[in-house]
Amino acid sequence: MTGQSKRVLLGYIASAHGIKGELLIKTYTGDPADIAAYGPLYSADGARSFKLKVIRVTAKGVIARIADVADRNAAERLKGTALHVDRAALGEAAPGEYYHSDLIGLAARGPDGRQIGEVKSVNNFGAGDLLEIVFTATGKSEFIPFTDACVPTVDVAGGHLVIVMLADDGSKREDEPPE
Repeated sequence: MTGQSKRVLLGYIASAHGIKGELLIKTYTGDPADIAAYGPLYSADGARSFKLKVIRVTAKGVIARIADVADRNAAERLKGTALHVDRAALGEAAPGEYYHSDLIGLAARGPDGRQIGEVKSVNNFGAGDLLEIVFTATGKSEFIPFTDACVPTVDVAGGHLVIVMLADDGSKREDEPPE
């Protein structure tokens, strides 16, 4: 995997499991067992690759093995390792769905089409996805709910999305958005 490739986080190694080198993996895939279906996974820096073999899925996560990890000590050294895949291995998202990595870096435009900022991150603190927008004029960021009302247009191929700033009562904000 090259340093130029876009990587997508699919999960992380939460802990060692047992004494024979098995690992507990927390996944972000729709079906937890699918974490092994995308081919080799990579560390965040791309320096290490891992070929997973899923043993079973539990309520706590996926129990898996990695080649060359034969005991608990070796498994414990991998705790906290983020597992990424090359974005190209994921294929196209379903209509109306987006990979976070495809949204990050998109230009944020106001309803009038002028660029007002850029998507810095996508977060979910428990109540739905939020886009962190860094506004060009101020350099400050704000979280915008990733809903049809606040983000009516997403054009990944065109490199932008449209942001509609809403007040707490759901009405359009008068200060929309910073210039």
